Amino acid sequence: MDMKQILAFAAAVVASLVVSAQGADFAFYKLSLRWPTTLCIAAPQTCKSPIPDTFTIHGLWPTFKDDKNVPPYNPLTNKCNPNPMPATNIVAELQPIRGRLEKKWPDLIKGYRNEDLWEIQWLHHGMCSDYPRDPLIYYTSALILAENSKYDPLKVLGVQPSQTPYDIDTLLDNVKRTVGFYPQISCSMPIKGKQLYLKEIRFCFKRAMPPYQLQNCPDDMDNLCRSVPPLQRTVMIPPPITTNSGLNVTWELLASA
Repeated sequence: MDMKQILAFAAAVVASLVVSAQGADFAFYKLSLRWPTTLCIAAPQTCKSPIPDTFTIHGLWPTFKDDKNVPPYNPLTNKCNPNPMPATNIVAELQPIRGRLEKKWPDLIKGYRNEDLWEIQWLHHGMCSDYPRDPLIYYTSALILAENSKYDPLKVLGVQPSQTPYDIDTLLDNVKRTVGFYPQISCSMPIKGKQLYLKEIRFCFKRAMPPYQLQNCPDDMDNLCRSVPPLQRTVMIPPPITTNSGLNVTWELLASA
């Protein structure tokens, strides 16, 4: 190996180490809770019945200071932790909390198992968390936060599901007043060019084992929320979709959409 090859190899090793260090050096956790109705409203028949009428967990995400998610584990480009547990092994580890996960962290889409969502979240986020070899603690940490009535989304938002849009800044201020910190609100627009819907509310927690202390989310709205001019920035939290015998969806908003 000549000097040029040695230098090139050394540069590659250094670059890999830098990426790995960045992947492990996240700043906080983001707990994302989603409103099932918003996910299912555009095509209710694609969602499992009954569609939950409470917020469910999307994920607990290691996040950089600039509000970007830590990218998924990759042994070449983001070796954030040494030898994390493979996703195919985690379901057996989660048996002690399976009932709680089924209730609070279900996969909402037909054709997918709840285990599929748990494995995807491990691949994308858990392997780069502070618990790369202990999915039971990682998922339990998320459940403890999501099950805490202090972070009940409707309670802290100060509203109930309705066909009346709410001012997003007012919702954010309600949360700040209730828990002391600003969350992040994520929006959806099921019908292009029409009303924004609340897709998720995300709480940010300082990095700890386990995470427990709230902080302000660096960005209190996602890009879609901000795509609407400030004076028109309202969001609807649609009432739950009810189903009778599978695909017979009863919800007046669907008829008027």
